[in-house]
Amino acid sequence: MKGIDKIYSEYFQTVYKYLFTLTQDADVSEELTQETFYQAVKTFDRFRGESKVSVWLCQIAKHLWYKEYKRRNRFTEGFVEEMSDLIPSSENLQESVIESDIKIALYQKIRHLDEKTREVIYLRLTGELSFREIGEIMMRNETWARVIFYRGKQKLMSEEERE
Repeated sequence: MKGIDKIYSEYFQTVYKYLFTLTQDADVSEELTQETFYQAVKTFDRFRGESKVSVWLCQIAKHLWYKEYKRRNRFTEGFVEEMSDLIPSSENLQESVIESDIKIALYQKIRHLDEKTREVIYLRLTGELSFREIGEIMMRNETWARVIFYRGKQKLMSEEERE
């Protein structure tokens, strides 16, 4: 049981941040994080050690999020409204409005990227994960995560130039 407690304390933040990048909802992220560790305890005997524990946990979390997403059928609905709640207020209202518009426009553009690129960008920007961590979570390597992030950024910049 001490091993499970150690895993929980060591990886809770990683799993929570990963889920928050997917859900953009603190309550759902916390609930799914708890469920992730519950499922991990239930299936620990099947963990073969072929990947890092953090990767294994994030894969469980991702599976639970997709299951929750299908249940709620709301992956992108309301995303912009939820993100606008996260934008900090500014002393100058005009600056705040301009800043909000820019962030909303950016997240709207990110939503139109393919799933893997969108996920890498969310993990990097919102989850503040390193490229190495993103690569591990996505069961790839650091270079792959960097390339996907760079290409996604290039797509966003070229779309911005077209407008």
